[in-house]
Amino acid sequence: MKIKLRDNFVEFDNGISLLDIAKRIGESFAKTTLAAKVDGVLKDLSTTLENDATVEFITFKSDDGKRVYRHSASHILAQAVKRIYPTVRVAIGPAIDNGFYYDFDFKTNISFDDLAQIEREMMKIIKENIPITRENMSREQAVNFFLGLEEPYKVELINDLPKSAEISIYRQGDFVDLCTGPHVPSTGYIKAVKLTSLTGAYWRGNEHNKMLTRIYGTAFDKKADLEAHLAALAEAKLRDHNKLGRELGYFMTDENIGQGLPLLMPKGAALFRILSRFIEDEEERRGYLLTKTPYMAKSKLYKISGHWDHYRDGMFVMGNPESDEEVYALRPMTCPFQYTIYNNGLKSYRELPQRYGETSSLFRNEASGEMHGLIRIRQFTISEGHIVCMPSQLEAEFRGCLDLARYVLKCLGLLDDVSFRFSRWDPNDTEKYINDPPAWEYAEGEMKKILDHLELDYKESIGDAAFYGPKLDIQIKNVHGKEDTLITIQIDMFLAERFDMSYIDENGEKARPYIIHRTSLGCYERTMALLIEKYKGAMPLWFAPEQVRVMSLTDRTIDYAQEVADKLRKAGFRVTIDSRCEKIGYKIREAQLEKIPYMLVLGDAEKENGTLAVRSRTLGNCGTIPYDEFVSMLNKKIDEKDCID
Repeated sequence: MKIKLRDNFVEFDNGISLLDIAKRIGESFAKTTLAAKVDGVLKDLSTTLENDATVEFITFKSDDGKRVYRHSASHILAQAVKRIYPTVRVAIGPAIDNGFYYDFDFKTNISFDDLAQIEREMMKIIKENIPITRENMSREQAVNFFLGLEEPYKVELINDLPKSAEISIYRQGDFVDLCTGPHVPSTGYIKAVKLTSLTGAYWRGNEHNKMLTRIYGTAFDKKADLEAHLAALAEAKLRDHNKLGRELGYFMTDENIGQGLPLLMPKGAALFRILSRFIEDEEERRGYLLTKTPYMAKSKLYKISGHWDHYRDGMFVMGNPESDEEVYALRPMTCPFQYTIYNNGLKSYRELPQRYGETSSLFRNEASGEMHGLIRIRQFTISEGHIVCMPSQLEAEFRGCLDLARYVLKCLGLLDDVSFRFSRWDPNDTEKYINDPPAWEYAEGEMKKILDHLELDYKESIGDAAFYGPKLDIQIKNVHGKEDTLITIQIDMFLAERFDMSYIDENGEKARPYIIHRTSLGCYERTMALLIEKYKGAMPLWFAPEQVRVMSLTDRTIDYAQEVADKLRKAGFRVTIDSRCEKIGYKIREAQLEKIPYMLVLGDAEKENGTLAVRSRTLGNCGTIPYDEFVSMLNKKIDEKDCID
């Protein structure tokens, strides 16, 4: 039997296991090998080979290796919990980015303090070096097996599997789990593990199901790497916008208002206004026409666009859709509204492209388990826009959209933090999309050609397209490593026909335009969350809600402080004044905690000389300078959109 390892073919006897092949390469190599890909399919090392194959061994260095390693750690967690709490029922325990979790149905409540005992039990299981083995079962055998173990969640999962699915279990000493694998050969392969948090999670993510207890953890092959990761997690907690944004007064929530409906407080509202004015002004410079459209519409509009068929579960509907009465819904997108504006009057090819932009409030009925701070909410605002253009203008307009997005990200200091994803449809899941394979093939071909012409470094993702067309997603991670979409640029080949949109071409004939859906900033609330986390609340001067705080050193200088503050406001700066009868050290410390970029401390000498004693939040005391020099310095940093303190 010939086995291809890297670029070489090696002869082995039939029936040799992957682990034995790894040992033939070297004992030290085998100890770091977690699994293997056989002709591209991940397998346990216990797998035996009977035919020629190409084998790629997997270590912790690869993404596949990390998933196998951490998935195995989740099984160790479940085994430890079952040992300590024998009546617990286990649900699911996958590997995730940077770690793993397992969901449990406890008969008694547990708290974060109990994780230490569970972690100690996990370390015992690791030291026991228990073999992890796989078995296959028929559906009937598997159902009866887990019924016997009184594991109802496993039985439900089995019953939901396709009839053709192969059902496998993994044994680990006294613990058995339903799992597709693969796993490391034994528990002793896990070197460094840590449980990090405990939270509630609905079974299968459905808020109508029972609330389970989810335990999160992480695992690494080196203790030093684990410690570095835990240090990064500690820093992430300090930067978490859900904590920091509330402490600094950017936003709040209230149970009487509802989940996913944050209230922007004065600082948050100021930042929102700064960002929206910046976007609207920049779009106007680039030829966009501002629109303002209703927050709701009849269901008829959404039926034309396709949102009613493909998106209704995510919409807030008013009225009974089954009755004959008029039914309205809050808008989840602005697309059909701006298309209606375009259709108000026949357009000539000379008038194209038409670029519409709007600071648009949208409403989506997100599941309660999905919502988090300002990252994912039920009412949010985006810089939504649509470009209606001729086919010959498509690439230039797409390039313009990407250029605008990159410019905005650069100004906010986020450009180096993003990645690009070409999101395509899934031809095997046509219910999610407008089902027209030739049109999809053409649209995706056009987008790929454009992306390649732009020499963009992107990844492809099947199944993440919009229901009406492929898209370029600009992705970004929050401080906890969870990736979200920040900006999208989409090519739409379908909705122009649905809305009977047309233009008169050079030959005097009616023609269908192409449409580009795009955002230049994306969701304002999500962007605000990312900015709070990136800058730890210390916003760069140009978009800081409060740029300067003026402080009077004594009662004698209150009038001078007020005069300086008024002049700065008239010059266009965002300024507050602190004239309280408090010690100046207290005032400065408070301003530092609120992360104000500049503080002006005005005493008798400054009043007499008409100067300013300037403090920077990063540099401290900057000395005494004339008013005009200070204003010139601020204007320079603001004009350059400087994001460095």
